[in-house]
Amino acid sequence: MKETEIIWHNGKTIPWNNATVHVLSHTLHYGGGAFEGIRCYETSKGTAVFRLNEHVDRLIYSSKTLNIKLPYSKDQIIEAIKNVIKLNNLKEGYIRPIAFYGYGKMGVNPKGAPVEFYIACWPWGAYLPHDRVDIKTSQYIRIHPDSTIPDAKLCGHYLNGILASIELEDTDYHEALFLDSAGFVTEGVGENFFIVKDNNIYTPKLGGILAGITRDTILKLAQHLGYTIIEDNITLEKAYQADEAFFTGTAAEVTPIRSIDKHILGNYGEKIGPVTQKFKGAYADVVRGNNAEFFKYLTHV
Repeated sequence: MKETEIIWHNGKTIPWNNATVHVLSHTLHYGGGAFEGIRCYETSKGTAVFRLNEHVDRLIYSSKTLNIKLPYSKDQIIEAIKNVIKLNNLKEGYIRPIAFYGYGKMGVNPKGAPVEFYIACWPWGAYLPHDRVDIKTSQYIRIHPDSTIPDAKLCGHYLNGILASIELEDTDYHEALFLDSAGFVTEGVGENFFIVKDNNIYTPKLGGILAGITRDTILKLAQHLGYTIIEDNITLEKAYQADEAFFTGTAAEVTPIRSIDKHILGNYGEKIGPVTQKFKGAYADVVRGNNAEFFKYLTHV
């Protein structure tokens, strides 16, 4: 990854290489942290952060689920994020705020461990750097919603994704797809999932997936583009028979899917399907300030 110069830590700015934690930090051992992935983009009016308010709201919510008490207001966090972007002269890239339990106590219960809060940013291009991706159903299911808080973005949840990603090593697949305990499709390792069939768009319903902010943007874009998206249970067989499919996420943006478990989707050859292409282009316009209807989602720095 490309390093920048400054990271924000507990209200102060420090050099990138000084942003270190103790080996006995509580969250390193037990996974109890909350984080966000946020992007900023170059627009005609300068650098703007996409849906910053919603990301900070979710960070605060996720932190509360672990009793992490952030000693900063929402407005202070927003200003800190904007300041880090400015200090690093980042025109376009990725922002990672993370709150976690630091060094000072061991044992699974984090009560008594200090809260650490960092904000970093760096240039980051496409998360899945392929025109279309080939994906594989993981042998692991998505974390059961009754065993955690599925709509919180928590560090420990991503062990699930690490295991699924390791499965793909030395294969031709680019990403993994999770099913739930009932066999329905949920999401990718770090992305929400959509399919297109007969010009209708479907996505897994909430309850067992992360309520992605990019996912929500796509739902709102659908209204703008004249589509209805149906939130429902999706079987793997239905996914195999889709005309098109795509992932969404802050890092992944809108990433077209070519195949699922070697099942090639649609009949578009090497082209991206037309519905996916429409959403991919529309999303790019929104995040770069080229669609006036969605200016409200941009926070200029």
